[in-house]
Amino acid sequence: MADGGLWRDITVVPQTGSTNADLLEAARAGAAEGLVLVAEEQTAGRGRLGRGWSAPPRAGLTFSVLLRPTEVPPARLGWLPLLTGVAVATAVREETGVPASLKWPNDVLVGERKLAGILAEAQGGAVVAGVGLNVTLSQAELPVPAATSLLIEGAASTDRAALLPAILTELARRYQAWRADPDAPGLRVDYLRWSATVGREVRAELPGGAILTGTAEDVDDAGRLVLRTPGGQVPVGAGDVVHVR
Repeated sequence: MADGGLWRDITVVPQTGSTNADLLEAARAGAAEGLVLVAEEQTAGRGRLGRGWSAPPRAGLTFSVLLRPTEVPPARLGWLPLLTGVAVATAVREETGVPASLKWPNDVLVGERKLAGILAEAQGGAVVAGVGLNVTLSQAELPVPAATSLLIEGAASTDRAALLPAILTELARRYQAWRADPDAPGLRVDYLRWSATVGREVRAELPGGAILTGTAEDVDDAGRLVLRTPGGQVPVGAGDVVHVR
């Protein structure tokens, strides 16, 4: 795996509560970056905003990585889930032929259906990024009607043993380039190529209950979604985004 030596330990377990929670605990204990934890089944998986996340055993690719981007200014850390999304979408297209795209900030889509989710959580100077990718789930096994899986999308391959190293290779390449130069324009250009959100009319449901509607125009240097609203441009750093049309 051409990852520049980033991934120093890849562990696969049959079951755990949450791979993110396990690596956050490892981060608190001082673990170095480069840990990868893969679970065949999660019993207490988490999505964004505290939501639950689940899938049948061995039907998805569920893993987390421990990173310590100490060279990156705190204002740029919002890019980590975005570059993780680019890595997942790139690997999915190359390995399976499924036309993945990205919904800001953390969903991998096929059309308007959710194929994968990403959750990044900070612990001191560490960040744990978790990925949940639906691989062989049937229609009846999907967690919500708006989801999909590689199997449902007619993927050329549903080999999780090939998908994992492909994603990790893409992630390592982008992460190391970002860590070396957090202000490099290439990451933003790369992300916009995959974005299914920029250019769309959207509704942003913000923490605290406020709602913004407008056109998603760009992603700024901090990884925030820039909306054009009747009152002018507004950067959105967190919240749920719904594609209106």
